Amino acid sequence: MRSSNGKKASVVMTESAPADLIHLADADGNRCIVRVTGRLQPGVLTGHDILRADVLVSASFIDARLNVHLFQRDLDAWQRDLSDLAPGRQAGMGEDRGLSLVLHMHEGGRLSVTVEDPDRLTALLAICPEEGWVNDHQERLEQVRQTWPSEVVETAPMVYEWSPSRKR
Repeated sequence: MRSSNGKKASVVMTESAPADLIHLADADGNRCIVRVTGRLQPGVLTGHDILRADVLVSASFIDARLNVHLFQRDLDAWQRDLSDLAPGRQAGMGEDRGLSLVLHMHEGGRLSVTVEDPDRLTALLAICPEEGWVNDHQERLEQVRQTWPSEVVETAPMVYEWSPSRKR
């Protein structure tokens, strides 16, 4: 690539700013945030679509920061769970491996938030989020998908290719 003055220009890949996929907080100071910070291995087929994220949990008895990797299937499951969330139901991610996060909705909109990292901690928080938080979180999910779109397709078991729609 050449710049306007004819000299060779270098291409600099920049990472997007972090985005909160989940941001639950209440007036009592209880909070649970899942902050996506970027791709695990940008430009590497097997790690490009895996996202790095921090799980921030705080209440009067805890202040923790945990790392998690989110797969596209985690985002898909989160989207389905959010759409179906109602009192007595739950939404979650990462339940099949490592760190898991589960939101259980109660009558009146109160949430029980369980964060479990088998090797480090299990915490249960009660959070009373603001009204309309589900719609807000659907928008947050869309923002994460737009910022870090899926760009890899699995053409056969353990065989990957760049998606034809990949932005370069």
